[in-house]
Amino acid sequence: MEQNVFFLPHEGLKLAELAEFLGADLVNSDHAGVIVRSVAPISRARAGDVCYILSRRSRDELATCEASAVICGKALADLVPQHIPVILSSNPHAAFAMAGGLFYPAALRPVVFSGKSEIAPSAVIDPSAKLEKGVIVEPLAVIGAHAEIGEGTRIGAHSIIGPNVKIGRDCSIAAGASILCALLGNGVIIHNGARIGQDGFGYAPGPRGMIKIVQIGRVIIQDNVEIGANTTIDRGAMDDTVIGEGTKIDNQVQIGHNVQIGRHCAIVAQVGIAGSAKIGNGVQIGGQVGIKGHVTIGDGVQIAAQSGIMTDLAAGGQYGGTPARPLNDYLRDVAQMMSKTRVRGKKPGGEQND
Repeated sequence: MEQNVFFLPHEGLKLAELAEFLGADLVNSDHAGVIVRSVAPISRARAGDVCYILSRRSRDELATCEASAVICGKALADLVPQHIPVILSSNPHAAFAMAGGLFYPAALRPVVFSGKSEIAPSAVIDPSAKLEKGVIVEPLAVIGAHAEIGEGTRIGAHSIIGPNVKIGRDCSIAAGASILCALLGNGVIIHNGARIGQDGFGYAPGPRGMIKIVQIGRVIIQDNVEIGANTTIDRGAMDDTVIGEGTKIDNQVQIGHNVQIGRHCAIVAQVGIAGSAKIGNGVQIGGQVGIKGHVTIGDGVQIAAQSGIMTDLAAGGQYGGTPARPLNDYLRDVAQMMSKTRVRGKKPGGEQND
């Protein structure tokens, strides 16, 4: 990380300014003028860097830390060496995230590679498409008939915007993405290679094999949704696939037709959600979770990685395992299984069985 040419440090900000931006408190006003330019982990933070701590397990790393400031909660402030300025926050994790975004705004969304003109000469834009002012279309992008794109939106190289697609303002569509049969709100981020609005997986068995069921719905993506690289979201069969406001979806997630996802959910990589599943608001889904079609997951549910969801899940619960069950039950089952395995693997005298 010594010579990171991809994301250069900030020109500099006073600690007092940073604390005000974070809505946090600088413990010692004598440090108000200290200049910070970057964020870093405790293990390699140096002068000009800001880091953060969430637990007392960071005590040893703090002993050799050379950061210009540490963000932490009040209960951990006594761990920070006296020569390092302390910024107190009620939510250090969120404050550190805000600081990173302030120092490196270009890292928050896909970047524009060609800055020579707003509309690249090699872009293919149907004459009936409507682009508001400030729209950037990079080389070899294709925009179909009657598409509408809002002010400040960026369309990446080799991306495809299908006919009649509507994209709101200040969106970022990265290189190689394809968006069909979809309506996007404002502030949406679509990363490289994502596929939005292709037909869903629907077939009816017939006397001569599988008969394809037409998929004539749409994908509705509300404001401030972020969708990771190579994620696929199928359009609805006859209803719509809906992604709620503020939801964040990781890379390589598969979302089937007619799925409805609520607001401010977090879905980690390699999750598969089968058709017509309904997911409430504020749901957190760990990596490689599989969700059966037509199930309902209540608001605020948390699902452990690699779980299999076969039935409805009540709001506010924590679940894990396959089939998924309350997390404490799952952890107890795992502990009992491991205990039995250890007992069976040894003879009464402690020697290993053959």
